[in-house]
Amino acid sequence: MTEESDLNERLNKETARIAWKDLQSHFARGVAVYVAPDLDLIEVAGHFAADDAVQIQGLMSAERVALVTETQAGQWDADDQIMWAVIVLPWVLVQPAAT
Repeated sequence: MTEESDLNERLNKETARIAWKDLQSHFARGVAVYVAPDLDLIEVAGHFAADDAVQIQGLMSAERVALVTETQAGQWDADDQIMWAVIVLPWVLVQPAAT
């Protein structure tokens, strides 16, 4: 196995479905990162884990990855949104799960 596939396997095992309300403390600390639903959460987490600034900046510039906003947090709370989440310290990457 390659180092990248090992990382992807580890991140995949550490990814979980969780209610947004259980992630709000991470939002309050400013470490909750939104990942657009059409992106592969594990792939994006891999960029964070590898500190791949070029890829991350590109996704942020395209508004595909960003810190969770007050508006998003409020809407997800109101909707009892279930999220996919994975921790890549210090960040918690979140992606709305399909309903």
